[in-house]
Amino acid sequence: QVQLVESGGGLVQAGGSLRLSCAASGRTFSSIGMGWFRQAPGKEREFVATIASISRGSRTYYTDSVKGRFTISRDNAKNTVYLQMNSLKPEDTAVYYCAARSTPYTGTTAADYSYWGQGTQVTVSS
Repeated sequence: QVQLVESGGGLVQAGGSLRLSCAASGRTFSSIGMGWFRQAPGKEREFVATIASISRGSRTYYTDSVKGRFTISRDNAKNTVYLQMNSLKPEDTAVYYCAARSTPYTGTTAADYSYWGQGTQVTVSS
């Protein structure tokens, strides 16, 4: 079992920045792949970013719409994964979810993940 708790969401103006954090517990954090997803009102949950375990080089992947603006990272000493979001746009407004895999690899679909956090709201005003 893995428990995930997100934090860091809030209201920000367009062009601003936020950093989301996801604290994990219950399993060897450094050995599992992690990801961030988001869900806007009336839309399906979509992939944002993923990072592999340290044994897989902490490889990262991003959805095209956030490349160059968002950065996923992990601190294995703190059992925490981060999503640094810069140059935010109103279309980034959504509930952001942290997710954990049962394998060390990256994952780009919701079905790849076994554990989910409760979500944190990000609202970007124009």
